Amino acid sequence: MPTLRSATASASPAATPSPAAASTPRSVKRRLTPGRAGESPAASRHTSPHRSPHASAGTGCTPKLLSASPKSSRKRLYGDLVAAEKPKWNPRDPAQMRAVKEALHVATVPSCELVCRDNEQRRVFDFCKACVEQEKAGSLYICGCPGTGKTLSVNKIKDSLVRWADEVGMETPDSLAINCTNLSNTSEIFSKILGQFQNRKKGSSKLSPLQQLQSMFSNKETAPRRVMLVIVDEMDYLITRDRAVLHDLFMLTTCPYSRCILIGIANAIDLADRFLPKLESLNCKPLVVTFRAYSKDQISDIIKHRLKVLEYDVFEPLALEFCARKVAAATGDMRKALGVCRSAVEVLEARLQVANEELGIVTFDHMDIALSKAFKSPVVDSILCLPQHQQMVLCALANTFQHCKKKATTLGELNKSYIEICRSTQVPAVGMLEFSNMCMVLSDQGFMKLGQSKEDKLRRVTLQIDISDIGFAFKGNRFFQKCLEKTRC
Repeated sequence: MPTLRSATASASPAATPSPAAASTPRSVKRRLTPGRAGESPAASRHTSPHRSPHASAGTGCTPKLLSASPKSSRKRLYGDLVAAEKPKWNPRDPAQMRAVKEALHVATVPSCELVCRDNEQRRVFDFCKACVEQEKAGSLYICGCPGTGKTLSVNKIKDSLVRWADEVGMETPDSLAINCTNLSNTSEIFSKILGQFQNRKKGSSKLSPLQQLQSMFSNKETAPRRVMLVIVDEMDYLITRDRAVLHDLFMLTTCPYSRCILIGIANAIDLADRFLPKLESLNCKPLVVTFRAYSKDQISDIIKHRLKVLEYDVFEPLALEFCARKVAAATGDMRKALGVCRSAVEVLEARLQVANEELGIVTFDHMDIALSKAFKSPVVDSILCLPQHQQMVLCALANTFQHCKKKATTLGELNKSYIEICRSTQVPAVGMLEFSNMCMVLSDQGFMKLGQSKEDKLRRVTLQIDISDIGFAFKGNRFFQKCLEKTRC
């Protein structure tokens, strides 16, 4: 049996040269020789003794990263990530809290580009640019749901149009912005437009502002030479009140010497179905640009874009995604999303005043409370103000229609469900007469509808409110959550 010393001696070939080394081919020796061909022996002697012969071969073209250990690579990578992290937000600092609320305010206009509306802005800008280059009039209608960036986009386009005209050496177009909600009557819009030309030759005082504009744009001598950009916001007011004013407004762009670029902004998406045929027959059909509701990713990107001005993180990623998903599924209104984020910050601020907890970021729970406030129906407050037994009747209705998949029931069946809830919660039930009177009260308040019948038990009962409002009203209430548990049908 070999001893430990003999085994150790045989396992260390570095102690004595191996006989195989003498028979090594010349080509292999050349590969194992440190240094390159033509390198002096002195250069090979100055190579680091800690590097292997293979690593020293071709030192001029070997990247430094290969010589670094995995541990040092991980350390460098970790250091880069730490350096990229933002400093923590201190919500107890009034200045930082004020900066966050200002960044999320609807009235705060982003100083840089407006994100997520590139295609729509490009179409509107190209249209206005062509009108300025050709010195001709034109009309454009922008429609979309509230909070989709219509007005903000047009204001950005107006500034871009002025910069472009200065760069190319063209005459800068005038601009006029009119909000139709501020008009005392619909015809006042023509007085606003005419007011921009007071320094020019006026028409007869006997003519109306519309007639003066039509006369001005029909005469080459009195017509203004400079292009005017007329932005009419909240055009829904003109659509609903006086359709003739809307038609006359678009027809101003068809006058022979008109230089008006009319941009109408409204929330009515069905203008094409109601008014375009008439406008087309009058030869003043506008170009229609639709602003679609924001998606989840767009809402998230816009909020992050607004928060870039801050040097710290304010929201948990999960909280921000929750807000974007909820708002996108409901309305896609960006103003609603900004309001919810501000409300979530205020929830955090209120908790900091009550508790001494170290809360340094808006969490999912804060966002959940803010979303509940924003999307709470007025029906929920009415349900919470009802007496306990009437609330239990609504729970019985919700169980009947939600779990049993029924659209209607009878007063007798509803009474059975109510009694079952009373038994499960150990609350004494009222008699049939009082139960019928409670249902009459709920019917008068619009929560349910009672049909007519000779017997009270056979009266038809239907629910007049959304079942989700009942569940939302009792969210977090253990007693009513037990009432809303699934029952037998």
